[in-house]
Amino acid sequence: MIEISGLSYAYGAKRALQDVSFQVEAGQFTGLLGPNGAGKSTIFSLLCRLFIARQGRIIIADHDLQQAPRKALSQMGLVFQQTTLDLDLSVRQNLRYFAGLQGITGRDRDHRIETALDRLAMRARAGERARDLNGGHRRRCEIARALLHDPKVLLLDEPTVGLDAESRSAITQHVHDLARDQGISVLWATHLTDELQDRDPLILLHKGSVQATGIVQDLRGSQSLKDWFLTQTRAEAA
Repeated sequence: MIEISGLSYAYGAKRALQDVSFQVEAGQFTGLLGPNGAGKSTIFSLLCRLFIARQGRIIIADHDLQQAPRKALSQMGLVFQQTTLDLDLSVRQNLRYFAGLQGITGRDRDHRIETALDRLAMRARAGERARDLNGGHRRRCEIARALLHDPKVLLLDEPTVGLDAESRSAITQHVHDLARDQGISVLWATHLTDELQDRDPLILLHKGSVQATGIVQDLRGSQSLKDWFLTQTRAEAA
């Protein structure tokens, strides 16, 4: 669902990414794990074309992002670090507004909204203003919104920032369930190892380069993922 090859990017003289290549398979929850400053948000900015890649290739659901950007972007749902909800609108109004931007109207819109609310267990909150929701429910609303147009790929850039441990765990489990039950391909960027499960594919990113790829359990071996992560990033830094 996502294929990145030879991706490099620089902010002026500062190299942010260097020859990054990886794949995200269909129906998988894939973790993009790296410390702050590793280049995770730069990759997400390139994936959604906030930045334009001059070096490398990005394929989304068989569409080349450079050659067919609209087709590629139409296959993606996005959840950023910072909330992008209109806080003065209700949950349902936020979803209706986004549906309108996607050209989804009428009964189809209403059906998609109800389906998205049910997916994220948000139906009971549908009439509440976004401003009155706690952080965890705001995130659920944003994920519900990102799923309205039935994307094949869901991108989440450190989506649990600022949430308490219980909310983080609930959101992480919800998205794992979406990948498993709905067949959505998830790329989840994080620096928190407890958000990943042993069966998850993992991409370790550090200082703008991919340091390792594989299944979490295979990579960590007899160590905890946290200890493995610290060992890998400290060893590379040394």
